[in-house]
Amino acid sequence: MWGGRFAEPLDPDLLAFTSSFGVDRRLLRWDALASIAHAMALGEAAVIPAGDVQALVAGLRRVIADLDAGRLEISGEHEDVHSFLEATLYERTGAPAGRLHTGRSRNDQVATAFRLCVKEQIVALATELHALMTATVQRAQGTVDDILPAFTHLQHAQPVRLAHHLLAYFWMFDRDVDRLADALRRADALPLGAAAIAGSSVPIDRRRVAERLGFARITENSIDAVGDRDFAVEAAAAAALVCIHLSRWAGELVLWSTEEFGFVTLSDRVAAGSSIMPQKRNPDTAELIRGRAGRVLGDLTALLALLKGLPAGYHLDLQEDKPATFDALEAAQGCTRALRLFLDGVRFRRERMASAAGQGWLTATEAADYLARRGMPFREAHAVAGRLVRRAEAMGVPLWELPLDAYQDISPMFGADVLSAVTLEAAVESKDVPGGTARRRVLEQMGLADSRLRELEAWVRSAGRGLAAAQALARG
Repeated sequence: MWGGRFAEPLDPDLLAFTSSFGVDRRLLRWDALASIAHAMALGEAAVIPAGDVQALVAGLRRVIADLDAGRLEISGEHEDVHSFLEATLYERTGAPAGRLHTGRSRNDQVATAFRLCVKEQIVALATELHALMTATVQRAQGTVDDILPAFTHLQHAQPVRLAHHLLAYFWMFDRDVDRLADALRRADALPLGAAAIAGSSVPIDRRRVAERLGFARITENSIDAVGDRDFAVEAAAAAALVCIHLSRWAGELVLWSTEEFGFVTLSDRVAAGSSIMPQKRNPDTAELIRGRAGRVLGDLTALLALLKGLPAGYHLDLQEDKPATFDALEAAQGCTRALRLFLDGVRFRRERMASAAGQGWLTATEAADYLARRGMPFREAHAVAGRLVRRAEAMGVPLWELPLDAYQDISPMFGADVLSAVTLEAAVESKDVPGGTARRRVLEQMGLADSRLRELEAWVRSAGRGLAAAQALARG
């Protein structure tokens, strides 16, 4: 591509070292679609003849058709996917292929294809999250009346409804989709027309190109356009948080599947065995989700480290952006899908959860609240409830089985109704505030989750329409 300036080719070993073809070949479809839009813009600006535009567009569409049909061999000693596409187009259309690069650089060319690909991956990840969130709500619907201990510091804390616990993850994923939507908005700007760094000298209609490719807007500054990878960092950061949330849930399910917890059992289709211990039922999928989260965190760190010392504009360091970005987004998609499938094989052991909720004096706060409602300062009531726990522990009974005279011996402010106030059911029902674990509040929360799912579904469809606009260029 720069043979006029150089008298000999690049050393083969250095070509292999500098080549990104092994990674960026996945951009081929997006690069071809962006090239169709660019060829059309060149024709509309009367920069190249109409016949050449037709030849270029037809040739690029054939490349896409062959790619989709599996007929295109993507191979050879090419520096990148862009040089491969140009070489392939030369083979198919001849001289007109030499006009396609008019008014653009590989700098804005790669930035455009990369943004399109990142947009596609963001929508794909959001789609997987929507499916997992839907499955989470479905599992929660059948567990509204199941009570288990909630944990702080991994110690028994207070009783909650299982549905309430499951929905905690729903809202984590909801924030994840919000972050993905924000990352998509940042990626949704067309850099084509920035050329190498100073802008194109060809009067193409950048806004028309953006419209054809489904971009919401164009970039404002040519220097920033070719060097900006914030969109990739933000997409990877959103993916990393997705994986953190997946890892938290996966780690919890690993704990819950142990004999010590026993809160869940795993069906055969989601459990794995041991090569030496016949009795084992291992939560391999959950463990791998937890492990891959670490890899995605590494991808994000790699992107940030890549960018931190670069002056404005394009540098070949940016070639290293794609392995980390692709890996982060694809790993997040795979982990999200895997947890949804794994969750389908998780069976909750309600009796074990109920038994655990009856241990550890989870309703001690209710005893303190009872006294506070009767006028005792809460700190004093807290101390009184602590003495109750010591008494119940010594007698080996839960608080609702502690005799009334034991309550009144510790504080005469306790009435007979305290025994009904410290039951598990009363404890969960007392948390009757928005976002609390009272039954009506959990059902209210499910309604909010259903509404949110409909909103997210509409957003995913809307985001997909922008990508569909670009995909339509392949069909004419």
